[in-house]
Amino acid sequence: MAIGPGLHIEDPTDPSLDLTMSEGARPIYDRVRAFIADEVEPVTLEFHRLGAERTDHWGYHPGQMDILDGLKAKAREVGLWNLFLPDAETGEGLSNLDYAYIASELGKNPLASESLNCSAPDTGNMEVLERVGTPEQKKRWLEPLLNGEIRSAYAMTEPDVASSDAKTIACRAVLDGDEWVINGTKYYISGAGDPRCKVMITMLQTSPDGPPHRRQSQILVPIDTPGVTVDHPMQVFGDDDAPHGHMHITFKDARVPASNMLLGEGRGFEISQLRLGPGRIHHCMRSIGAAERAIELMCRRGLHREAFGKPIARLGKNMEVISRARIEIEAMRLMVLRAAKAMDTMGNAEARVWISAVKAMVPEKVCQIIDAAIQIHGATGVSQWTPLAGMYTRQRTLRLADGPDEVHHFVVARFELNRYQDGPGEIPMLDATGPIFSRP
Repeated sequence: MAIGPGLHIEDPTDPSLDLTMSEGARPIYDRVRAFIADEVEPVTLEFHRLGAERTDHWGYHPGQMDILDGLKAKAREVGLWNLFLPDAETGEGLSNLDYAYIASELGKNPLASESLNCSAPDTGNMEVLERVGTPEQKKRWLEPLLNGEIRSAYAMTEPDVASSDAKTIACRAVLDGDEWVINGTKYYISGAGDPRCKVMITMLQTSPDGPPHRRQSQILVPIDTPGVTVDHPMQVFGDDDAPHGHMHITFKDARVPASNMLLGEGRGFEISQLRLGPGRIHHCMRSIGAAERAIELMCRRGLHREAFGKPIARLGKNMEVISRARIEIEAMRLMVLRAAKAMDTMGNAEARVWISAVKAMVPEKVCQIIDAAIQIHGATGVSQWTPLAGMYTRQRTLRLADGPDEVHHFVVARFELNRYQDGPGEIPMLDATGPIFSRP
């Protein structure tokens, strides 16, 4: 089966090599940078300080909500809202390429994305609802999400199956009259601990006897549905990440209306591809921003702290470490931009090899850069005095989220192997032995 050229491009005039931001997007990009610098950065420390003082572990300090609500109001005033949506009626109508530049800026500050209503998992859920939701589903769930009034979650991962293979999903939904009855377990459901989380898009097995890719459906499940129990948070490197949380959830005879089905029975795998493609690249876009923040911290620490009579940056191999970090950031940036352009020119499905390539590459490399920044900071790097420890755990976790590295490397390798299906070929040698390989 032919599956296309993969990452290989032979035509040097291919339009996908043009990675220039559009003229129309540049003013938005400039406003985003200014908004983060002038509005988000000045309140970030206070937001985290208030978080440490909250009395409800799974809630927010009132002052935190005041800060977030204030940032959201200002963002809407200046037209920086739902930038990730390609539909100009609900977002700004930006291309994936244009948004890639913007998302890398959002990744530099953990408050920036939510301030502009561009944070996961809501972004992916909004895209799904916008594309396949019914008018009633859009009215009830999409509108408050677009307005930043509620949060949401995406419930796919399960503890007892390899959820990287969506065909193995075991949590069941059985149609009983005009209701779906749901039983099973999900875990690591990100954002389900947030008190503002009101609905989950849930991947469920609905047709166990159908073809492998038609056994699953995606159903809207309000989190307060009777029979839905948020059991406990799953820790990430010993941290429960409250109040956002990554929750273990049990469904026991939970009933939702049949009308909560998205797109149609047996089309869950199709929806997951629609959702996860943009979601994966959005993560990678923001990761570039995290890498930029890490190298900034690395350089500032290295230049202004001395050991053995020299700035740390100039000791040992640290100059090479800094060099490699910058080189890899720029390589990652080009790969992410290429993937974004591929989505714009080829469509999400056809660009899946590019999406897999950056998803396999970026979180791993960003982990390495953050690790190097931690090393230059010494013990302070793993303390609460810098954001590096949290940055590292988020990036390390991202190597598992939306498919582990191995799945994405498999996709890229499959495309590459496909180029050579015609046989071993002939490779001439410079000695008398003749070609080392020949066709059968």
